[in-house]
Amino acid sequence: MARWEFKLPDVGEGVSEGEIVAWLVKPGDVVAEDQPIVEVMTDKATVTITAPKAGVVVETRGRVGEIVPVHSVLVVFDLDGSRTAPTGRANGTRAASPPPDDGPAATAVGELRETLPGMTPTGYFNEKPLATPATRKLARDMEVDLRRVPPSGPAGRVTRADLEGYRPAVEPPRAPAPAAARPAPPAQGGAIDTSVTVGVDVRGDAREERVPLVGVRRRIAQKMAQSKSTAAHYTFVEECDASRLKDLRATLKDAAEAQGAKLSFLPFVVKAVVGALKKHPVLNTTLDETRNEIVFRKYFHIGIATATDAGLVVPVVKDADKKSILAIAREIDRLAGEVRAGKAKAEDLTGSTFTITSLGAKGGLLATPIINFPEVAILGVHQMKTKPVVRDGQIVIGDVMLLSLSFDHRIVDGHVGAAFALDVIAYLEKPETLLLELA
Repeated sequence: MARWEFKLPDVGEGVSEGEIVAWLVKPGDVVAEDQPIVEVMTDKATVTITAPKAGVVVETRGRVGEIVPVHSVLVVFDLDGSRTAPTGRANGTRAASPPPDDGPAATAVGELRETLPGMTPTGYFNEKPLATPATRKLARDMEVDLRRVPPSGPAGRVTRADLEGYRPAVEPPRAPAPAAARPAPPAQGGAIDTSVTVGVDVRGDAREERVPLVGVRRRIAQKMAQSKSTAAHYTFVEECDASRLKDLRATLKDAAEAQGAKLSFLPFVVKAVVGALKKHPVLNTTLDETRNEIVFRKYFHIGIATATDAGLVVPVVKDADKKSILAIAREIDRLAGEVRAGKAKAEDLTGSTFTITSLGAKGGLLATPIINFPEVAILGVHQMKTKPVVRDGQIVIGDVMLLSLSFDHRIVDGHVGAAFALDVIAYLEKPETLLLELA
């Protein structure tokens, strides 16, 4: 038996560990080269790691929900040629038995090379093309052989742009992997190895079921607990008469749709927040506890809490101060769609300086949102309701919503938090001023 240890790849961007979200193979499975074997979540994103070689799974190491360091062994393969699966070549032929590998740990993108190889007589640019797991998945979805795609990335890496721009004259059909080599399709929201992680707890009541706290839900739990135990939360709540805002949105809605934008109230809220942050820059800070410094951010990256099947995710509208309300509307729609489809890029999920959370029509009366740590404040937008309001000494019917803002009292004093909240409300109650000042 030619045993070979596959180690957790270094997926870059400073990631030093990953959480095993789902195993897509088990001991005894025959796997093909580039076949998905495990889903791993890092601080940046969830990635599907593929097998860099064909073989038989001898052992998987690490339970679902376990945190494993980069370069630790994930899977032990038997590379004996008599038992390996096809490598996935278009002609369906089997590869020769690979020799035992005593070299460097394998990575999700293959073995790094210093030069870009030219096209070989076989019609391939590279027998083992370099590509990220996301690019490899896209190639499988497009049924494109990565070996035939001209690479433009560093060290001969095939990028997403290379793949999307690839137009083959004739693309030979890919040979399907044997049925035994294909894992069951993952369930929506992430695959779970039910034989290991889900089932009746034999130690307790037979009517109970235990499901592991893994993936996005585990990250949410950890981050919320960190925020609540670190930031000194306090919450300020005030009414906002959104009647003018409602009328303005109704006026602009059709024009926005004609330009391909779905105009909700959120883009106006984003602009109001940016305007108030400029007046109260301490709300756009973070506390560097290691150096005992308050870091003032001179950029405005606004996180938009978005509900998904896996849990609450916060994509980020970058440089919101430089975008029009129409551009923000388009960006929010794009980010929400990619997050819910599980296709958001790591750069779209990091770097926020202030977060807005809204449940829309299900927003209820009010809530006390938890700060998206290490930010120092968060805005909760709640359901708009028709209520009596006083205008110019007269009781009239208005459209009122409550805004609840939580602040980190270590950095934000009570009167500063209240002033910030009232400035946000002032913009929303007179949105024509918002447009004049911030568009």
